[in-house]
Formats: sequence, C-alpha cells, structure tokens
Amino acid sequence: MDFALSEEQTAIFDMAYAFGQEKIAPFAQQWEKDGTIPKDLWREVGELGFGGLYVSEDSGGAGLTRLDATLVFEALAMACPSVGSFLSIHNMVGGMIDKFGTAEQKAKWLPDLTSLNKVFSYCLTEPGSGSDASALRTKALRTNEGYTLNGTKAFISGGGYSDAYIVMCRTGEDGPKGISAVVVENGAEGLSFGALEDKMGWRSQPTSEVQFDDCKIAADNLIGEEGRGFAYAMNGLDGGRLNISAGALGGAQAALTAALNYTGERKAFGKTIDQFQALQFKLADMEIELQAARVFLRQAAWKLDNNAPDASKHCAMAKRFVTDTAFQVANDALQLHGGYGYLADYGMEKLVRDLRVHQILEGTNEIMRLITARHLLAERD
Repeated sequence: MDFALSEEQTAIFDMAYAFGQEKIAPFAQQWEKDGTIPKDLWREVGELGFGGLYVSEDSGGAGLTRLDATLVFEALAMACPSVGSFLSIHNMVGGMIDKFGTAEQKAKWLPDLTSLNKVFSYCLTEPGSGSDASALRTKALRTNEGYTLNGTKAFISGGGYSDAYIVMCRTGEDGPKGISAVVVENGAEGLSFGALEDKMGWRSQPTSEVQFDDCKIAADNLIGEEGRGFAYAMNGLDGGRLNISAGALGGAQAALTAALNYTGERKAFGKTIDQFQALQFKLADMEIELQAARVFLRQAAWKLDNNAPDASKHCAMAKRFVTDTAFQVANDALQLHGGYGYLADYGMEKLVRDLRVHQILEGTNEIMRLITARHLLAERD
C-alpha cells in the first residue's frame, strides 16, 4: 500500500497552502471581526479551479477525487478553518448539480459556480430538525408556474450572503421519500433572511436563517426527480464529512506548528520551555494523534473514491476521530501558550473556537458513532 501523495496531489496541496498563507491568513482575524468574507476573494479562489472541485471537467470543473479535495481543504484551513469550510459548502452544491442536474441546469448554473462568480449555499437543517434531517417541514407546493415554498432553514452558512441556495424541501409524503431538492436564487420573490447569528466560531462566515414565505421558483429549478432530494443530500454527506474533517485537521496542524514555534522561543527557569520533558511529551502526543488522523482521513477518502462497500462507515469513523482529535490538539496548543493562548493576538483561541463546530456539523459525532455501530451490527449479522 502506497501512502505517498502523487506529484499532482503534492502540487494541489502546495498551491492551496501558498494561496491561503498569502491571501487568507493575514486577514483572517479582521474578517472574523467584520463577520464576513470579501466576495473578491472567491473570484481569486475560482481562478485556481477550486470553485468546482467535484464538478466534472466536461462541465467546466476540476474533476478532482475526494482525496484530492481533502488536500485543498486541509491546506486552506491552515490559514483559516472558517474560510476553507465555507468553500467546502459551495463545492457540495456544485457536486450535486453536476451529478443530478439536467444538461440545461448545468449550463445555467455551473459556469458561475465553478468560477465562483456566484457563491452557492446548502440548506438542509431546520429549527426543529437537527440530526433527524428527514423530518424537515419546509414545503414546496406545485403550481402552474413551478413551486411555492414555505418554511425556514436554520444555521445556513451564507444566509443573506450567497447568490443561490440549494434547498431540501417536502414535495410529498412524510419521511425521506417525500423530499426534493430545488435551487432558489437570491432575489426570488418570498425569499428573506433572519438576523445574523452571533456564533462561538466560524465568525467570518455570515450565518442566518433562510426563510421562504410563498417563495416562487420555476419548475425547472427542481434538481433531478421529485422525492429524491434526501437521497441526493445524503449522497454528498460522506464527502462533506471528509471535508469537515480535513478542515479540522488543517486548523489543528496550524495550532501545532504555532505551539512548536512558541515553545522554542518562550523561556522559563533559564531555558526555552521546549526543553522540559513534560512539554516535549505533549508535543509528541499531538504529532502522533494528528498523523494518525491524517492517515485515517485519507484512507476513508480513498475508499469513497473507489466505491468501497464500507466507505460510509469509514467516512463516519474518520469524521468522529479526526474532528475530536483536532479539537483536542488545538486546545492543547492553547494550553502550551499559557495565558497568551487566551489572547486573540496569538490566534490560538480562534482556532479552538473554529474547530469546536467541526464536531457538530455534517452529522454530530454522536451520530457518527451511531452510524458506525449500525454498520458493525449489520456486518455481524
């Protein structure tokens, strides 16, 4: 088994890392204070080909594998997990449209999506349905002109900021088989947004409720078939779990690098604190845990790319392990900074705040344990 990255994969990582360090890292704390990411940044990201990572080359995308994409998100998260993760959401939408949309829909939306001339958001979660996503209540009623939507989506990254939203809504019976996926473009009649959420982390991402009050959309805004929306959403979740894990990994790696540098400069009792064995052991454990997480993540991505029968199980396991590990490493890095780690100037407290949500998104880590257990029991029986 070959664990080495190919030349092309190394080039992808290096390109994303260099871009992040130049174009994102110096401004990340200011964007957090501003509560938004400049739209001009996305056009520069689009020029690198990162706007349509999973979109096929025939449709104008990069056509990368899931493993390749984890390298992009890990590298960008070393500059800012919040910015990198927002790009992941946009790419999830692009993958859905490319895989399940009609030729006309691809021609309509993918050029602007892949170039990042327009930013797309993903709307699944609702105020009353978190882990039980198939219990969503947002309804889309058929009309002579298309559909009329009513309902509310919660915790939407890009709410009021993005140019278009892919929305999971109920067009039929209760349960997952009554859910469809539609695209709602900004400016649609009946589309509005709640107040911006005041969040613990990911503060540079504008986040709000997305509200539909007799919101009118055309019939050809339906992606794929009616009643298949939940299946489409779940199809993208394995990859989304890898992305959120990669973002956590990148943020934790940045925290470890900062801790290594800090302990080599900070002096106590006449020597730099990296000379104390207790702190050396802590640094060693952080490195060991991150390397294990990285291998686990890339194995899961490889399985998903190769349609392995246990790919979903491994994506769930990797998401649980990597995001828990990354948060602990970032928290340990803050501890190694002592009181300075608690100050915003050093960037540690931002990383800890940003990485906490990775244990919740794309399925909570409790749900990842549930998925893993169900696979285990099915394999036994």
